[in-house]
Amino acid sequence: MDQISSGRVPAGGPSAPRPDDLADRVAAAVRTVPGVADLHTGTFGEVGTYLPGRRVDGVQIRTDYCAVHVVLYWGSPVLETADRVRSTVSRLVGTRVDVTVEDVVMATPTV
Repeated sequence: MDQISSGRVPAGGPSAPRPDDLADRVAAAVRTVPGVADLHTGTFGEVGTYLPGRRVDGVQIRTDYCAVHVVLYWGSPVLETADRVRSTVSRLVGTRVDVTVEDVVMATPTV
């Protein structure tokens, strides 16, 4: 039986994805979207999914929607990149996805 660390079975039964697995998958998927530099915790650090002993920054998963806060690379098309994030995440969560662009950074040159 698939149980989360509290010992409780997820609401959807044993086959439902664990919330920590889903938050981690969302964060990993967002970071692969071209133009996304990283996830962002929000102005006051309020955006994150709290898990036993850790937190997944920049992702909030609710029953009716998912919020994702991102930092983009300078020059990335903002609306197009946000749409790509939304599309990528919605395939994972199956709910409405709200994308907030929190900051823009210069790309770090690779040597």
